[in-house]
Amino acid sequence: MNRTAYTLLTPALLVMTACGLLPMGFVFFYALHDTFMGNSFVWIGLDWFVEVLASPDFHGAAARSLGFALLLLLIEVPLGLFIALRMPTRGFLSALYIVLLAIPLLTPSIVVGYLWKILVAPKAGLLFEAAAAIGIQYDMNNPVVVWLTLALMDAWHWTSLIVLLCFAGLRAIPEDYYRAARIDGASRWAVFRHIQLPKLRMVLLIGILLRFMDGFMIYSEAYVVTRGGPGVATTFLSHELVQTALIQFDLGQGGALAVIYFAIIATFSLILFRLIMPKGGSGAAL
Repeated sequence: MNRTAYTLLTPALLVMTACGLLPMGFVFFYALHDTFMGNSFVWIGLDWFVEVLASPDFHGAAARSLGFALLLLLIEVPLGLFIALRMPTRGFLSALYIVLLAIPLLTPSIVVGYLWKILVAPKAGLLFEAAAAIGIQYDMNNPVVVWLTLALMDAWHWTSLIVLLCFAGLRAIPEDYYRAARIDGASRWAVFRHIQLPKLRMVLLIGILLRFMDGFMIYSEAYVVTRGGPGVATTFLSHELVQTALIQFDLGQGGALAVIYFAIIATFSLILFRLIMPKGGSGAAL
């Protein structure tokens, strides 16, 4: 154990812990109290949690958030893996592709939202006019169209992350595996199934964990493009939380909703983390 490294990391860890625990402590405090005029608090226990968990709005928003996160995984993980497998591994083109793929990742979420809002703007947006040119009405009042638009937007923004993770994982596979496969006359599918895919297990699970968390917590891009509409079709759990805590200024119910939101994300993240880490606690076994 390198004690010097841990000693040097301790101040940063303490600051990060304080920055995470203190706000969460205030959220728990609000969740257990009712507030009057923002400065008078009355203990009510778990009443806000019971009210939130019984709310149809919460159930609907949670289902939409979970469904959207799963939709993103179904699109971005296979697409990112496919692109990574097709990318050149050496030379100028390889470096060029990596730079191009990094551009969406460096674009702030709010900017992505406004870019896609312009793209789908009626009578002016590029996607709207392209769809009209082939006889398709790009109707942003249609929930299916809106969901597909948000999924395409997120795929443009974040598929590059999966590509780069998988590309790095593929580059880490020793050449001896491929040489042995060529000697045995293995097909391209056999190489992918028995060499590449098993070696990418940890990389893919990390990518799934990151994309699930981001997809489940999406807020700014979706809000800019749809404002939660049409109706409540894209009112995700993050929008419900902001509406409750910041717009309605219902701190108690908002605090309870935030704690439940955190618990959902932590549970799914823990499950995926346990899949990533083997029983021995070391990733080397993968």
